[in-house]
Amino acid sequence: MSPRRNRPRGGDGPTGNAAEAGGRYGGGGATESWQDEEWSVRPVSGASAMGKRYRCPGCDQEIPSGVPHLVAWPEYGGIDDRRHWHKACWNAKDRRTTRVQRSRNAPRH
Repeated sequence: MSPRRNRPRGGDGPTGNAAEAGGRYGGGGATESWQDEEWSVRPVSGASAMGKRYRCPGCDQEIPSGVPHLVAWPEYGGIDDRRHWHKACWNAKDRRTTRVQRSRNAPRH
């Protein structure tokens, strides 16, 4: 039996394709147009924010810590303009109403 190979055969080195690694681990990002603005959108693995919880502006539901999601902000916005979205909510943002209606008894977070 021969020893296990830690590196893939044929390739530039152990790092592999940088674009593939970026998509897999939450790196990278894109620019998208929405509401007549350019938005920077970046996938987040959720692992680095253990203990933090975010509220998705698309569905008004909580994003628990450790769950992969997206972070989006206007291109010319500041750090306070970042919003954490479920990926499905971001993809459906054009099909949703502009304001989420809550019942009277709903908690305000």
